[in-house]
Amino acid sequence: MTRTDGYLLDSRPGEAAAPRFTAFAALFDPTTFRHMERLGIGPGWRCWEVGAGSTSVVSWLAKRVGPTGRVLATATDTAPLMPAARPPVQVRTHDVAADAPPAEAFDLVHARLVLTHAPDPERALHSMIKALRPGGRLLVEEADPALQPLACPDEYGPEQELANQLRKGVHALLAERGADLAYGRVLPRLLRAAGLRQVEADAYFPLASPACAALETATVEQARADLVAAGLAAHDDIERHLAHVAARAVDPATAPLVSAWARKP
Repeated sequence: MTRTDGYLLDSRPGEAAAPRFTAFAALFDPTTFRHMERLGIGPGWRCWEVGAGSTSVVSWLAKRVGPTGRVLATATDTAPLMPAARPPVQVRTHDVAADAPPAEAFDLVHARLVLTHAPDPERALHSMIKALRPGGRLLVEEADPALQPLACPDEYGPEQELANQLRKGVHALLAERGADLAYGRVLPRLLRAAGLRQVEADAYFPLASPACAALETATVEQARADLVAAGLAAHDDIERHLAHVAARAVDPATAPLVSAWARKP
């Protein structure tokens, strides 16, 4: 993710963000890789991984493009990416919402969970499109919490009610800080408006898994101080919820991940 100033769940270095990125990889990498395979990525491709928070996608791309290809991995904090910084991977500090796009032209540009929290998502999107070669492919993936805002869609008891109460609080804090909780669904329209062709999209909605539970725990832990300060939850509520998650007394779902892809004319 690219935004750190004022963003509730930022990508600041340290232990706070690492569990979230690990959970994102477990939850969403299979979907991301499925779409990349469908786009035909192979040896010799030049790829830009935008706002990378971990090495999982970068390393997968490197294997696909091989020694004749190139993978540029950018982020505002590049420390988590350095283990992958060897040919064909180059790591570069870059803010897609503020900096000019790379000068080179890419066959594939990919961003996952970046635009929703960027201070200028329109500029970020157009920067990615500008970096595509004619015929190049764009794959953008964003959450859409407003499509399904509940932590527990099956709210059958007090544990599930508490989970949904805390999820509502986290969403309130995100919206207060400028996050668009309904951004994923507009991606097809934005790609068409930008002049891209062959626009398609789908959504992946995990309902229950160990990775869902890990993401819920990491998210609530990272938002804990803000939830309490805003009067949206008490420490005891948060402790009870985290205990419920650890005991698998609740199965917290994640927001749908909308994947949209298109070709530059």
